[in-house]
Amino acid sequence: MRLKWMGPSMRKLISIVTPCYNEMDNVEELSQRIAAVMADQPYDYEHIFIDNASTDGTQPLLRDLASKDKRIKLIFNARNFGHIKSPYHAILQCEGDACILIASDLQDPPEIISEFITKWEEGFKTVLAVKPVSDEHSVMFFLRKTYYQFITRISEVPLVQNATGAGLFDKAVIKVLRQIQSAYPYFRGLVCEIGFPIATVPFRQPRRLRGVTKNNFYTLYDIAMLGITNHSKVPLRFMTIGGFALSFFSLFVAFCFLVAKLLLWNTFVLGTAPLLVGLFFFGAVQIFSLGLLGEYIGSIHTQVRNMPLVIEIERVNFES
Repeated sequence: MRLKWMGPSMRKLISIVTPCYNEMDNVEELSQRIAAVMADQPYDYEHIFIDNASTDGTQPLLRDLASKDKRIKLIFNARNFGHIKSPYHAILQCEGDACILIASDLQDPPEIISEFITKWEEGFKTVLAVKPVSDEHSVMFFLRKTYYQFITRISEVPLVQNATGAGLFDKAVIKVLRQIQSAYPYFRGLVCEIGFPIATVPFRQPRRLRGVTKNNFYTLYDIAMLGITNHSKVPLRFMTIGGFALSFFSLFVAFCFLVAKLLLWNTFVLGTAPLLVGLFFFGAVQIFSLGLLGEYIGSIHTQVRNMPLVIEIERVNFES
């Protein structure tokens, strides 16, 4: 691995990335716990916070932390660019021998970093945190687990189930990510698609203690559809195959009705109920198929626009 000159000795550099938005109750504790973890490691580190235009006191607090510790580096975005693009942009700015991504809500305990580094030292270029158990609401955890199982089954590449997004990524992985230049990446899928062997670190995810989660139905739906459209053609193939199947089924039903009418000309009456059920069923299938097709078209549209991941307005403690 590449060595960096860090004063009188040669030490490898670990870049730690934390995306945040309105997390003033958590960022100070997070930085302190990360500093405590890295104090026991034989590496230098930098801690990059990328702030998505927070509207609470997060930015002044981050500035204060950065003024006291030059290892803390700040990227301030011009606006909220979302929870997908912002952390990915920060990862691409890392210059360390390895990059660690960890959330600011403390649901991924910073102490897990030690296990990431251990796996990295064993030779793994990608290490992912996975939560086989969680203290979050049981219904939400069930839905997440079901989604991971579904996306794993239909994906063209094996995905890591129950991955939280936190993990360690060697500089070789970051180099490949820079070459991909995805405008709206499904990061957990990309690191699997690259193909380097992946180590997992299981942990029990605690509940959020302070602050409010920024995820809602739309953001969860967005990342779910992103994983499907970026890594699977199965829904499109299902629409094609399903269309053929329904066409043959419709012809079969029509033939059955024709035979029944010919044999029972005076007594057989179709009625309006089958017509209404069939009409609404095929209408629902068409709308669902159009919506799914629209998701794929929307994904293509996002890529061809070739917009930057984020627009920065300021950096703090970065070398010019």
